Amino acid sequence: MGVTVDVAYKSLNKFTEVLCGDKVELLQTEDSNIMILADGMGSGVKANILATLTSKILGTMFLNGATLEECVETIVETLPVCQVRQVAYSTFSILQVFNNGDAYLVEFDNPGCIFVRNGELVPIPQNIREIQNKKINEYRFKVKKGDALILMSDGTIHAGVGQLLNFGWLWDDIADYAVRQYRVTISAARLAAAISRACDELYQFRPGDDTTVAVMRIIDRKPVHLMTGPAQDAKDDRGMVDDFMSGDYTTKRIVCGGTSANIVSRILEKPLKVTLDYYDPDIPPIAYIDSIELVTEGVLTLNRVLKLLKRYVKNEAVTEEFFLELDKPNGASMVAKMIIEDCTELQLYVGRAINSAYQNPGLPFDLGIRQNLVEQLKHTVEEMGKKVSITYF
Repeated sequence: MGVTVDVAYKSLNKFTEVLCGDKVELLQTEDSNIMILADGMGSGVKANILATLTSKILGTMFLNGATLEECVETIVETLPVCQVRQVAYSTFSILQVFNNGDAYLVEFDNPGCIFVRNGELVPIPQNIREIQNKKINEYRFKVKKGDALILMSDGTIHAGVGQLLNFGWLWDDIADYAVRQYRVTISAARLAAAISRACDELYQFRPGDDTTVAVMRIIDRKPVHLMTGPAQDAKDDRGMVDDFMSGDYTTKRIVCGGTSANIVSRILEKPLKVTLDYYDPDIPPIAYIDSIELVTEGVLTLNRVLKLLKRYVKNEAVTEEFFLELDKPNGASMVAKMIIEDCTELQLYVGRAINSAYQNPGLPFDLGIRQNLVEQLKHTVEEMGKKVSITYF
């Protein structure tokens, strides 16, 4: 069985704090995806540093094949212990899902993972191991398509303490809410945002603790091919379109750019139908080509797409309003939505031809606007935990 994942997380900073004391690390190996959530002691700068160090150490060691014992021992020896409270410098959860469906979960003092399958809560057995005087729950299991696994920092269960709820938002109640949301949400991003938003409301929008929700959903592989810009040599047009059209029935295709759209239309011998519906005065209307999911204008649209994706990666702006903008029927929102919610791997096909409308022909390609957008797009989508590759023509 081959599985792939949709991953997303949402963090709330403790009220008045600029930095979050929680840190999520998303990593990929050749045969697995790894999600690490570390919760640094306290809040603010100190907690952020502790959580960042913990997540980076765990991530680096896991990528290099270290055992759990080696990871915990390294953390114990590397990070300081609070001299006043004598408590852990950072708690953490690690979730690793392999392409063959095997999964590995490690939890140290974070709220337990919520495991949802077929709209029902699946209990996770306790398998406590003691490593370096620390009790760690370690669990190996199988996942299948449709499963959702939710990691949380303790800010979730503290939500509402002494305000709307006497004892905070109990884990069982969070799990029940997550199951209900699972039944109506279509992506890890919306599920993480929904649970986080509920926490924020319980805190009356003044979080008393750093709060993070990290979601991993097991889904089908969803490749997306995006073509932008004509090839440097017109003789390569057909090869570029052939590569762009490669892939199986699961592959979705986006063309960004009028010249690119005309090339695809000519090579495929399919008409290009342009709409005149301006849903956003700043974004040119979309077009249609049979067998292509989406055809948009080039640089202006990609620039807006990049802004939306950066807002998503920065995390703070992922609110209900963000998803309302993502659902708008303009080209930029449609491209961003497909990349965020309907893509596990992005293949970019980029033409090197100079477009005099956007840049000085005297500048080399790598200084051009399109090249800059493409490089930023690659980096931003990789930050979302997705695979990205670029082929230039």
